Amino acid sequence: MAKYKQECIFGIRAVIEAIQQEKEIDKVMLKQGIRGELFQQLFALIRENNIPFQYVPEDVFKPFADRNHQGVLAEVAPVPYRDLNEVLNEVEAAGQLPFILILDRITDVRNFGAIVRSAECAGVHAIVIPNKNSAKISSDALKTSAGALYHVPVCRILNLKKLVRELKFQRGIRVYAATEKAEKYYTAADFTQPTAIVMGSEDKGIDEGLLNIVTDSIKIPQKGNIESLNVSAAAAVILFEVVRQRDLL
Repeated sequence: MAKYKQECIFGIRAVIEAIQQEKEIDKVMLKQGIRGELFQQLFALIRENNIPFQYVPEDVFKPFADRNHQGVLAEVAPVPYRDLNEVLNEVEAAGQLPFILILDRITDVRNFGAIVRSAECAGVHAIVIPNKNSAKISSDALKTSAGALYHVPVCRILNLKKLVRELKFQRGIRVYAATEKAEKYYTAADFTQPTAIVMGSEDKGIDEGLLNIVTDSIKIPQKGNIESLNVSAAAAVILFEVVRQRDLL
């Protein structure tokens, strides 16, 4: 059971009720081959609400043999996700410059927690993660973030490309992608305007489609022999450059 340290909900009816009550669900695990009318009702709700789901072998449910799980397990987020538009409206109403961090395909929980910790210390207004292929708000992430996940809003988005376009053209936010493919150093970027920073996974980087639509790409100069910084370290470097520039205003 070590894999499921966060709260779980078991059973088809219980998960249906949780979705209808708008409980924050990270992911639903479904036993392969599950069938039935009630399951179809659940599956329709999962799709309607864009809840991540995964079909898993029956062995996954063996630790929960004493639960009436019916081949369905929902992982519940210990901290609720926020609506990004609501957060941005609050920031603008307070007369502050928006400062958003977008994490693309960062799945390592410890990296995620460490990034959130730096983001909270740097005054980031919201962290954006994709609905799929991302680390979630788990007990491990909470621990690594040193509790920062309780203080910085996390927003889960279905389509990052659509979001970047909205930030640029509807909100007037400059979106910078941190990538080794960039020609400009991060210190040359102007972070004194409404800003969003995109960080990608260490193995895959930032999705090519995102790189094609951001405002600009930036990189950190490196003198060593290894290929790159850990993503949490790289995020901290860039986030605190934003702080430095804004403190000079």
